Amino acid sequence: MTAEEPYVLQPAPGVYAYVQPDGGWCLNNAGFVSDGGRTLLVDTAATERRALALRAAVEAAGAPAPGVVVNTHHHGDHTYGNGVFADGAVIIGHENARAEQLAAGHQLELIWPTTDFGAIDITAPTLTYADRLTLHVGETEVRVIHPGVAHTTGDSVVWLPRQRVVFTGDLVFAGGTPFLAMGSLSGSLRALELLRGLGAETVVPGHGPLTDPSAYEATERYLLFVAELAREGREKGLTPLETARQADLGEFAAWRESERLVANVHRAYAELAGEAEGAPLDIMAVLRDMTVMNGGTPILCHA
Repeated sequence: MTAEEPYVLQPAPGVYAYVQPDGGWCLNNAGFVSDGGRTLLVDTAATERRALALRAAVEAAGAPAPGVVVNTHHHGDHTYGNGVFADGAVIIGHENARAEQLAAGHQLELIWPTTDFGAIDITAPTLTYADRLTLHVGETEVRVIHPGVAHTTGDSVVWLPRQRVVFTGDLVFAGGTPFLAMGSLSGSLRALELLRGLGAETVVPGHGPLTDPSAYEATERYLLFVAELAREGREKGLTPLETARQADLGEFAAWRESERLVANVHRAYAELAGEAEGAPLDIMAVLRDMTVMNGGTPILCHA
């Protein structure tokens, strides 16, 4: 195994985390739960090639092909591979995630036109829920929980209470910068409270290595930093880009994708202006500002 190759960890019997280093843009985590007779998959991958590798990892673990796929949100790095598993599998997501995925379409190809995503059919959830959903894989109880508007308007947390393992989706980026352009800063803070209340011991983040609940504290510190930064910048009449470019990232400087700061300031400005949580931003303007923050170089999909 090299640092760039996906790898599988088993935090509890029958529970597997599929980690794609380094967790940067388009390199998400997935996971699966199996009792040897049935398999539930959490998220897929950004490209056809990577989704096929994920399917091979499930097979290599001795688990049958997934009969259920749970999407933690609509973003293509977590859902583009749905089609690889759709034959024989029910795909589950929050009702907003289905709507968001269908509306987004082939958005990743528009953002990263030179990336080889392979043969991707947009395959949205066929079963949706509004608040909570409980599934059972053998003796394993799987709770799917909507935390409210956070990373997106259609997030799902996948919680295994007996194993004390939680798949957070992109509510947590271990060692990476949160991304709120399609969600909410205040909602993300509330989502962290929900996560704390679960009492997990192992946290499988949406990106980055497996971690523990200390990741919630680090994420919270960052979100509060953004909130204060945005408040001060808006009071001074600065644009989100001006505010972000003047910021001292301090302890967060080493986190991947620091250019996301300006996207998060855009979201914080919108909420300070009284806009609804999750209200659409001008994503192209956000992407342009992130390019400036990235030294004028467009952000790259690492998949």
